[in-house]
Amino acid sequence: MMTKTTPRMGQALPAAHRGRLMGVARQVNFPEGARLFEEGGRADRFWIIRSGTVALDMHVPGRRPAVIEMLGFGELVGWSWLFEPYRWQLGAETMSPVRAHEFDAELVRDMCDADADLGRRVGHWVGEVLSHRLQAARIRLLDLYAPHGSGFPR
Repeated sequence: MMTKTTPRMGQALPAAHRGRLMGVARQVNFPEGARLFEEGGRADRFWIIRSGTVALDMHVPGRRPAVIEMLGFGELVGWSWLFEPYRWQLGAETMSPVRAHEFDAELVRDMCDADADLGRRVGHWVGEVLSHRLQAARIRLLDLYAPHGSGFPR
């Protein structure tokens, strides 16, 4: 089964909106094995990957966290910052050294509140990412825990 790729900011937002967001980004670097966030933690920032790989994972009681999706160049890391109660729904760990653009969530939410068009477009972009991530989580959990041969529900 082929899955649609995660929508990237460059595809989802017009140049003027991308420029405004990039104007408040700061460049950060993380070593391999760094935990960016844990499920349930405060979602106060988000990232767009410039280079490297980040694994999104989900806590599974009595087991190691299940890797839901691997993210790379241009992809959004984190969506929980946009939706109350602003708590991470997944965890994230770098699988290689990562360079990223980091955004302060409260600042971006304030920008979106002040500019309805920006807010609508950012909300739509993050909603598409969220939809993609939920589907990826569903497929991954079926891969891990569904009885063999149970098939993909239609």
